[in-house]
Amino acid sequence: MNTTSTVVLLLAVFGATAVEMVEALTIVVAAGVTRGWRSAVEGAAAAVAVLTVIVPLVHYVPIDALRVAVGALLLVLGLSWLRKSILRASGHKPLHDEDAIFAATSAELTGDTDSGGRARGSRDAQGFAVSFKGVFLEGTEVVLIVVSLGASQHRLGLASAAAGAAAVIVGIIGIVVARQLSRVPENTIKTGVGIMLCSFGLFWIGEGAGLHWPGNDLAILALVGVFLLVTLITVRMLQLPEPSR
Repeated sequence: MNTTSTVVLLLAVFGATAVEMVEALTIVVAAGVTRGWRSAVEGAAAAVAVLTVIVPLVHYVPIDALRVAVGALLLVLGLSWLRKSILRASGHKPLHDEDAIFAATSAELTGDTDSGGRARGSRDAQGFAVSFKGVFLEGTEVVLIVVSLGASQHRLGLASAAAGAAAVIVGIIGIVVARQLSRVPENTIKTGVGIMLCSFGLFWIGEGAGLHWPGNDLAILALVGVFLLVTLITVRMLQLPEPSR
């Protein structure tokens, strides 16, 4: 495994984890503010515990047999991210706004608060459930990426470390500026991560099908350039005014 492939792996896992952590943290903070921090934190911790059990199970699956499947999975996931990022960048879809998510989640939870109020430190089932759901769903996507990228290159430990570093950094930032998550350039990160996931996915599909890429792992950089160019061209084309009839 050369340095280029390792760097791309680290960037892809770190970026994807950071994006998902921002979304999960937004939901946890909203649940904590509106329903109580105890339930929100317990829900998040429970989700992390469940996800921790999932990752080691990958060792029971033969890696070689999964190369094409993993590549296809990453390609689909990356294309999904790119599609949304392109639509947002071109103005055809509203930008992903963490403040809007926070406000919507808070409004939903506050609207269901019982009229008698709630003690500050008491448990709240809905706050727990919302926090668990947010962390589990976003965390599942992170696990998918960590397992796919890490296991397929026999670098599960390295991928897990990159994901852990991103989670810690976003967590610290979230604690310091919990209500200012909108400052994180999530849409830009998501575009970059989508490009890297597509590049890795296409690369592994080719390898699994017996294709010998020119330059071996260096071909990943070429694929990144191609996907980046296509993304920029597509955004520009979508920004052009429609011809008058």
